[in-house]
Amino acid sequence: MKKQIAVIACLAAGFLISSCNKNDKQQQEAQPNPVSDEVLAQIKANGFSTDNVRKTEDGYLVEGDILLTAEQLKEKVSTPTLRVAESEQYRTNNLVTALPRVVTIKVTNLGPAFIAGADTAIARYNRLGLRITFQRITSGSANITIRGFNQGPSGGYITLGSAGFPTSNGNPYSTIKMNTNQYAYGSNPNVLYVGSVIQHELGHCIGMRHTDYMDRSYSCGGSAVNEGDGGVGAINIPGTPTGPDANSWMLACSNGGNRTFNANDIIALNYLYH
Repeated sequence: MKKQIAVIACLAAGFLISSCNKNDKQQQEAQPNPVSDEVLAQIKANGFSTDNVRKTEDGYLVEGDILLTAEQLKEKVSTPTLRVAESEQYRTNNLVTALPRVVTIKVTNLGPAFIAGADTAIARYNRLGLRITFQRITSGSANITIRGFNQGPSGGYITLGSAGFPTSNGNPYSTIKMNTNQYAYGSNPNVLYVGSVIQHELGHCIGMRHTDYMDRSYSCGGSAVNEGDGGVGAINIPGTPTGPDANSWMLACSNGGNRTFNANDIIALNYLYH
């Protein structure tokens, strides 16, 4: 998930995420893209945006907070992308399987606000009565580990957190990274804010794409970007809107604060995991 701040904040402090296109372009021109054309082609073929792709130690960060590994990019796409309406509520090609299933979560080397935030996100999912539930553990190996990193704005973007998608054998993505640089409002980060970002990244871990992928300007500002369905198809979920979906928990960019599931998010999750 990326953070978006009002235009006036960009002018004052340089922290606007997706509306500072001029600054983004200047930075891109000054710093050659380390991602090869071959990798960019693989990313696009899998239905992801190739704008502002960043290479990381774990793979490639796309769409602000989605981690794609080199192995995932080489996998042959064989299942359709799921779309809710013209503005995306997509699932990925892989979903978590072996349901009903309890997915364990561990928070490592992060403060109490991140532990409380994880508990908040877990409770929100578990209240939905899905066949996938979450449980935080404090010892042993977990299915998903939440850990921190510290990074300022990079390439015109501020990353709040990042995660990847389920594996081809039906397991959730195993790591959520939370950018501790962005929650230090004094010594007590807002628990609902942290929990909302963890809730969003958990959505990626179980196979959800950004709701506004078809037009990322909806939550991020800037120019409209529509990458299409990547040639792998799109299936609409009946009963969901055909226009932008305000306040969805899977919008690409956040203005901060508390954001949880809206009615259409619940329809999508029930469709996949009920």
